[in-house]
Amino acid sequence: MEVVYPKFRPDPGLSRAEMEELQREIAREAVFEGRFECDSPVVVGVDQAFPDEQAVSAIVAMRDGEVIERASAVTELSIPYIPGLLSFREGESILAAFEELECEPDLALFDGSGRIHYRQAGLATHMGVALDLPSVGVAKSLLCGRLSNPPEEPFSEGTRVPILADDRVEVEEGTVLGYAVQTRQYEGGSRYINPLYVSPGHRVDPETAASLAQAHCEGYKLPEPVRRADSYAGELADEARQ
Repeated sequence: MEVVYPKFRPDPGLSRAEMEELQREIAREAVFEGRFECDSPVVVGVDQAFPDEQAVSAIVAMRDGEVIERASAVTELSIPYIPGLLSFREGESILAAFEELECEPDLALFDGSGRIHYRQAGLATHMGVALDLPSVGVAKSLLCGRLSNPPEEPFSEGTRVPILADDRVEVEEGTVLGYAVQTRQYEGGSRYINPLYVSPGHRVDPETAASLAQAHCEGYKLPEPVRRADSYAGELADEARQ
């Protein structure tokens, strides 16, 4: 798969101010709307691992519950982890993996944020705009924003709580950025599972992003394409260490 908009390739050589300005441009190009209607879509999960100062990106493509292709790439890490600038650390490797992918995906699910981001341009948004691909960010922690009227924790399975922009996000305060989605939960007892923080990356709306994440969970917390990409990234990282 080719990168549609090379000008949005993440350049780790930019200054922090230049990175942030590029993210603002990406947010302006992003489309946080769309219902995503596609029969038998090819859905890819994207995840990363980091062995020995390298970025290993893994993509698993699935259709109708079956894996149809896996692709990967390895690049050297150029910059340290900086909150809000993750795509400049990991994006080069992710786009290289997409360029190895032979099938044409209809949707990408990323282990990372989409619109839930200080400048509305998290990893899923940055990659989705560069590829012009419908994309969803599925994060395990909340980067910014606030939950709207959250129910008593722990959330029951199936619960969705809107995540609203706060004063740390460059958009009107109160804008719905995404949802806290409880895809799985233990029944009773002292153990509980935290929700996922799901947001549109590109060409889907927040409600659709949440529905897509839930629809692709198969008895696990993570959507199945992301869960498989996580496992594949782990395999690749083990190989890279040998």
